[in-house]
Amino acid sequence: MVTLKGNLGLALDMDEFWVFGYGSLMWNPGFAYVEQAPALLKGYRRSLCVRSFVHRGTAEKPGLVLGLDRGGSCRGVAFRVAPENWSAAIDYLRERELVTNVYLERRLPVLLGDRRKVIATTYVVDRHHPQYGGAMDAKVAARTVSTAHGRSGPNDAYVLNTLAHLQQMNIRDGWLEEVADEVERLRRAA
Repeated sequence: MVTLKGNLGLALDMDEFWVFGYGSLMWNPGFAYVEQAPALLKGYRRSLCVRSFVHRGTAEKPGLVLGLDRGGSCRGVAFRVAPENWSAAIDYLRERELVTNVYLERRLPVLLGDRRKVIATTYVVDRHHPQYGGAMDAKVAARTVSTAHGRSGPNDAYVLNTLAHLQQMNIRDGWLEEVADEVERLRRAA
C-alpha cells in the first residue's frame, strides 16, 4: 500500500493507481502509463454538460464540453500508472482538470475489458458549479455548439473530433452521435 499526496493535499491509499478517461484523455492522456484497457463506468454518462467560457466559447456565448454526469454508464479507457509516476500523474491531472473546479476528483469502480474490477481516479461534473449546463436534448446541445467559438477553436469541431476519436476506438455514444448528426444538419441548412 502506498500513500500518494498530490499538490492539493489529498492522500490516496492504494495498491494500484488507475485513471479513467471518457473524453480527450482517452487519446491524449498526457501522463506516463504502463497499461491501457477499455473500461466501463456505471452510474455516470458522457455528456456535453459543461459550459465552456474560454476554450470552446466565451462568457457571452458559452460552448459545451464533455463532463461525466450522473446516470447511465460510460465506456472509456482506463490507464494504470506505475508507482514512480503517481505523483507526477496526479499533479498533471489536477492541473488539467481542476482549472475552474467544475469537475470533482473521484475514485470510482470501473470494469475493464478483461472483466477485472479496479478503482480509478476520474473527474465528474460538479452539478452546483456555475459552468454546469445540465441535461439537454441533442437539438439544444447542437444549436449551442454550432455557434460557439473559443480560444481553442469552434465548438462544433470539438464535438465532431471527439465523436471521430470515439468511433476509431469502437466506442458508441448514441446521444453524442445524435448531437453530431444535428450539428451536420445545421451546417447544411446554413
